Amino acid sequence: MRILHILNDVRELGNGIINVAIDLACLQAKAGLEVAVASDGGEYETLLADYGVTHFPLNQQRQLGNLLRATKEYRAIAQTFQPDIVHAHMMTGVVLARCLRRFGNYKLVSTVHNEFQRSATLMGVADRVIAVSQAVADSMERRGIPQRKLRVIRNGTLGSPRQRSSSLPTISLQHPAIATVAGMYQRKGITELITAFAQIAADFPEAHLYLIGEGPDRQMFEAQAQATPVSERIHFLGFQPQPQRYLQSTDIFVLASHQEPFGLVLSEARDAGCAIIASNVDGIPEALDQGAAGLLVHPKDSAAIAAALLELLQCSQQLQAWKEQAQRNLAWLSVSRVHQETLAVYQELIAERDRSKAFTSFEL
Repeated sequence: MRILHILNDVRELGNGIINVAIDLACLQAKAGLEVAVASDGGEYETLLADYGVTHFPLNQQRQLGNLLRATKEYRAIAQTFQPDIVHAHMMTGVVLARCLRRFGNYKLVSTVHNEFQRSATLMGVADRVIAVSQAVADSMERRGIPQRKLRVIRNGTLGSPRQRSSSLPTISLQHPAIATVAGMYQRKGITELITAFAQIAADFPEAHLYLIGEGPDRQMFEAQAQATPVSERIHFLGFQPQPQRYLQSTDIFVLASHQEPFGLVLSEARDAGCAIIASNVDGIPEALDQGAAGLLVHPKDSAAIAAALLELLQCSQQLQAWKEQAQRNLAWLSVSRVHQETLAVYQELIAERDRSKAFTSFEL
């Protein structure tokens, strides 16, 4: 089986969509399949090469002249590599592969992560549409994507090829340490988290809040933090390529997203043994075993986050109990399970293609 993944780029910037695709490509190549990635390149090219994954340059920036070049480049890639499966992880790639499929005898797979974006409907043009949670699948079905096309493969990051070392040196944090790992976007609930921390900080003078991630709204969040009386205990650490080093020193991990298809970082927070507070929205409950592995709170509700923080900080036994709960039932969050379930989708499509070819030959 020959598999071609299409991504906008393979940069190491904490993008969950890219991380999932890199994990898949590496594990598929390790399993002996012929695997290639077409993208505008980035730091992960080295890792892909280490696993024997071919990288084809493909710039899909949405300017007319560039898209015309991308069309020509993609056609050459498809004719050279001759994939059996094209797996597109972003909107431009799936449209490109669908429009030019006459240049290759392949089946098209898409993976939908951010289904809240209007453009996500276009991912439905693929032969199979992988949803990263049941919540995403339900949303795509409401958008008109036929159920027969949809397959749910929940995300998992444990055992990722991107993890360079099994024993990372931890970062020393002030305790109790409260942290999030998230892009600095409004939809990640950073405003509510800062507000909640400011509400409880006076009662717990040793507590510190660590915000790990980068994004366009960081300056706004920094201004909000500066306006609180506890600004010296709120730390903006920017993007960290190995956030596990921080999670291993974190007492309470918070993911306060307004929208979240799954939340890859939740598997890493669980593995690190953090007590977890997260929004009861979209795919987050699935990532937390429907609340068995973490406290679920209403989204966009700083008071609810503050109440959950108080519950954990006031009682060391409660805090320890939720740390232990987070680490139970982790096996299903492995990248190997994601790899096997994705391979089953590919095999299903190849079988369909082969049956169709056999039927055509019989008619002739």
